[in-house]
Amino acid sequence: MPGAAVKGLRCTARRATCRPMVILRPSLSRKATGWCLLALGVLGLVLPFLQGFLFLALGVFVLRDQHIWAARRWGWVQGRWPQHVTRIEDMEASFGRRLAGAAERLRRLFSRT
Repeated sequence: MPGAAVKGLRCTARRATCRPMVILRPSLSRKATGWCLLALGVLGLVLPFLQGFLFLALGVFVLRDQHIWAARRWGWVQGRWPQHVTRIEDMEASFGRRLAGAAERLRRLFSRT
């Protein structure tokens, strides 16, 4: 179906294939972090003591929920190295759960006094 969103896919008449829909979750802190990582990545491509590719990949990872172009680049990475992307996204989810648990413990600790 051209132009219809079905089960998270967006199909267009111009393309024979369907692409997954991108859900953007804007956050100023994630944008600032992602752009700083991208800047470090560009510097790392020139300077021998910084790992440029690593910082570029981290910057795109952080910005994938902020910009459509970053989500498309992350989609390419996901197609190229699917097992690594799954591990990275699992680690991010685990970190988010741990951070939420720590925030809840701090909230309970300070609400008792």
